[in-house]
Formats: sequence, C-alpha cells, structure tokens
Amino acid sequence: MAVFKTHPKGIGLTLALVSALAFGGSGVAAKPLIEAGLDPLHVVWLRVAGAALVMLPLAVRHRALLGRRPALLAGFGLFAVAGVQACYFAAISRIPVGVALLVEYLAPALVLGWVRFVQRRPVTRAAAVGVVLAVGGLACVVEVWAGLGFDALGLALALGAACCQVGYFVLSDQGSDSEESPDPLGVIAYGLLIGAAVLTVVARPWSMDWSVLTGTATMDGTPVAAFLLLGWIVLVATVAAYGTGVLSVRRLSPQVAGVVACLEAVIATVLAWVLLGEHLSAPQIVGGVVVLAGALIAQSSAPAKTPEDPVASGRPERELSTPGTTA
Repeated sequence: MAVFKTHPKGIGLTLALVSALAFGGSGVAAKPLIEAGLDPLHVVWLRVAGAALVMLPLAVRHRALLGRRPALLAGFGLFAVAGVQACYFAAISRIPVGVALLVEYLAPALVLGWVRFVQRRPVTRAAAVGVVLAVGGLACVVEVWAGLGFDALGLALALGAACCQVGYFVLSDQGSDSEESPDPLGVIAYGLLIGAAVLTVVARPWSMDWSVLTGTATMDGTPVAAFLLLGWIVLVATVAAYGTGVLSVRRLSPQVAGVVACLEAVIATVLAWVLLGEHLSAPQIVGGVVVLAGALIAQSSAPAKTPEDPVASGRPERELSTPGTTA
C-alpha cells in the first residue's frame, strides 16, 4: 500500500499501459475464433457474458446504482459494451484488426463534431488540428486512392464502433459535475450485465456451434486451443483491461490516461502483424501514425473549466473515468 501512496503517478502510468496492452490483444485473440467458425456476435456474447459473471460480485455490492443511475448504466451497457464490442468484432471478421481499431479512433474527432455542431460550443484550434490529422491519416489507412482497399461493410462496422464510443462519451459527460459520482467499477459491472442481456437477444447464443470451443483455432498457421483464446478475451481483454483502466485514471487525469490508451491501436496493429500475419503497407503505417497523432492532440488538450471556455478535448471529463472502452 505504501508504494501506491508514494508513487501514484508511476503506478497509474503502469496500469494505463497494462490496460492498453490488454485491450489491444482482444482482436488478435478473437479473430482466430471467428475464422474457426464462431459468428462475431457469438464471440462478443461469450466475452461480455463471461466478464459479467466475473464482475457479478461487484454488481451485487453496488446494487444501489440501479436506482440511482439507471440511464448511465443502460447507456454504458448499450454503447460502451454491446455496441462497441459487437461492431468491432464484426468489423475484424472482414478487415484487418489494425485497420478496424484505427477507424474506431475517429471517435475523438466525432465527439468534437458533436460538441461543435450539436451542443454549439467552441473547440480549440489544437483540437481541430487533431481532427484534421485523424481524418487525413484514416484516408491513408483505408487507401482512398484505390477506391477503398478494404471491405466497405467492414469499414462501416468499424465506424459504427467509433459512433458507439461517441454515444458513450456524450452520455458520460452528462452530470459529470455531480458531487456524488458512482463507483466506476460498479458501473462497469452493471454495464457488462446489461450488455450481456442485450447481446443474448441479438446474438442468440443457443444457436452457437459450441464444439468450436473444444477444438483449436489457427493463429497464422499455429494451432491454439480455443478455450485459451476465450479465456484471454474474457479475463485479460475485458475484466483486467477495464479494471486497470479505471484504477489508472484514479492516479492519473482522464486526459493523461486517455493519451496512453492511444497505444492500444499500436499494440493491436503490431500483435496482428506478428501473430496473424496481417501486414500493412508503408502508406498505411504512415496513415496510422497520423491517426494516432490526431487522436493524441484531440484528447490531450486541456478541457474547459467553464461553459464559456472552448472545449478542447475529444475525450471529455467523464462521470465514469475510464481511459478506453474499445475493443
């Protein structure tokens, strides 16, 4: 305990890096299961339902949240859990993992669009530059000069994941000045439970080919036990990723933790390259760097202190302070 008190920022940075690594490995573990025969929605359901079971004790502990913040819990479950995961996993079944995650990182730019044109609040010049960089870099990633080098539906699903993150950011910004903010771990637990309930109706797991989980999946030619991949997705890429993310923000500001979370896209791309053999071209790598630079600028600008000040951040101060809810 003394270490946590003496070096809170160092511990927070370490936890944020662990969270980015855990989130970044979700797509690499999920894609072999999808290629082995599982529907993307079934993989999402297994991920969310498994994590919900693990987090169930926390949900019981924070059961008062159901009466205090039902809208927040529902929004987190629908957008940050069910929406983001379903769109992302469906996207990686059609396009490379790195491309899907980079498209998802348009979320900070889209949030700024919401702030500027829907809420009619000004944004800083630095944040606007970040948006332009992110969009320009994305054009290189998807190779617009080649008429979009990837599956159009896959790109649309990745964009859907970004939009779900926008919905989460906007929802979480409501009431962020409240004196009694809910425990983030409790919100995550109920978000997973609600997400699992929604996905049960959508994914219909009773029609899933359960035999796939008793066999092996292939990672770039190497057979791996399917249940090990599922265990990684549930315990590491979901429970540990969300948990370390929350703890990191308690020691860092949401902006700093959000900047570190941008490494998720880099980690996912590198892992997909090494483990899945998904090689990106030089222009795509450059585009990815530009996307991340834009996301960093958009997220790391200091947030406004008052309504009259410009809104500088694409990742607003949130009632639920988690650095990332991506894949």
